[in-house]
Amino acid sequence: CIRDRSSGDAVARGEALYKKTSIGAASAPGCITCHSLDEGVTLVGPSHAGIGAAAGSRVAGMSAEDFLEQSIVEPDVEVTDNFSPGVMYQNYGSDFSDQEIADLVAFLASLK
Repeated sequence: CIRDRSSGDAVARGEALYKKTSIGAASAPGCITCHSLDEGVTLVGPSHAGIGAAAGSRVAGMSAEDFLEQSIVEPDVEVTDNFSPGVMYQNYGSDFSDQEIADLVAFLASLK
């Protein structure tokens, strides 16, 4: 665990942040711009439908929350099959506050 997620709020903040089309001072693409929440719907990146359930089994010994956080702040460490590294915006780790990352992780982890 890199950040304290105890104050993550999946409903009020995480989902709202996820659904923004652009984020931060750099106007980076928001999550919903490149990822669908519908199963089997691929935009630029993989669908996030059920990601909370799947994330816990992606890397042996890594919790779902840790995997999701790493995917946000270091998107090229683990790349989903059939997708290319370097496509996802690389600076969310510095553009988002710790609280925003915790909120996004809480929202994504709730997607079962």
